Amino acid sequence: MTSRYSVKLSNIIDPRQNPDVSKDNKPTLKQSSDVAAFLDKVAKTPVRRVPGEAGRLIFGMDATASRELTWDKACHLQGQMFDAAADVGDLAVQLCYYRGFNEFKHSAWCSSARDLLNEMSAVRCLGGHTQIKKMLNHASAEHRRQQIKAVVFVGDAVEENPDELCHIAGQLGVLKIPLFMFQEGHDPAVRSTFRQMAQLSGGAFAPFNLSSAAELKNLLAAVAVYAAGGRKALEQFESRVKPAALLTQQLK
Repeated sequence: MTSRYSVKLSNIIDPRQNPDVSKDNKPTLKQSSDVAAFLDKVAKTPVRRVPGEAGRLIFGMDATASRELTWDKACHLQGQMFDAAADVGDLAVQLCYYRGFNEFKHSAWCSSARDLLNEMSAVRCLGGHTQIKKMLNHASAEHRRQQIKAVVFVGDAVEENPDELCHIAGQLGVLKIPLFMFQEGHDPAVRSTFRQMAQLSGGAFAPFNLSSAAELKNLLAAVAVYAAGGRKALEQFESRVKPAALLTQQLK
């Protein structure tokens, strides 16, 4: 699907035209710096905690056709967030996704990895345009009902007005709802929009690179740990897990 705002990625990426990818499809120094910056931003993002209340995290996903090849692998990685957060506090995750023609859905709040994986495994990708605006507006509505700590979003395309998306991201920033934007693929226009959305909301941006599965798992885990237990919990997590330990070296 295309629009006047961006073009969906091809399944075949030419490393010569994408400086963030090496010839053997391994992350380059540029991606490594993105990871370090992402973790640093996670640590500095304020999390407001209420004793006895689970950290509520919205997990938004693009379920359009271009993501079908990596959806199942991504599901396995994303479900491990609960394992990382289990020792530091309660975590509740709501899955949101869009696909097809004007279809946007969300799950109930999941309090276990099994519940989240069941929700995600039932989803099948279907061609259609992006609906990131709906996801952001839904997050705002959920926050009005009960406070959410953060929003994680995984996608590979932007087919909406970037200025409008950035405006809503800024509104979420006012509400202290950071966006943690993960980009699958290497579209420079998508990267620019995701980075700006993260910055305006007080969140962070990172590549969603399934060729570095362990690194990606730790990035997702870092956000979950922080949402459930705050900065102290993240620092303890970093002492055990790489590459999250990169963050400890940057803390003042």
